[in-house]
Amino acid sequence: MTDGIAQKTCTPCRGGVAPLTQEAAEGYLSQTPGWELEEGRLLRRKFKFADFRQSLSFVDKVARLAEEERHHPDICFGWGYAAVSLQTHKIKGLHENDFIMAAKINLIAGS
Repeated sequence: MTDGIAQKTCTPCRGGVAPLTQEAAEGYLSQTPGWELEEGRLLRRKFKFADFRQSLSFVDKVARLAEEERHHPDICFGWGYAAVSLQTHKIKGLHENDFIMAAKINLIAGS
């Protein structure tokens, strides 16, 4: 269920903190269905859409969310798809913020 973590707000990461351990990241992963953990340092999910317009609309909603939360994913999109990856660059790994964003992006996607 994503409701719990999706209710949180991202907090600015100023660096100087350790990234989440693999075990901690896996615990958060259970709250973000559809996302994959890569080497314990990156979250990634690919979304599929009927056409380019739907992909663009989704990316626009994610961009608005990113600005509100002040936590920005990497996004690649095209006709019928959008691929989103999350990582806290200042700590070169994952932070709770990445999972908060993943849960909120799932709500935008309806999954």
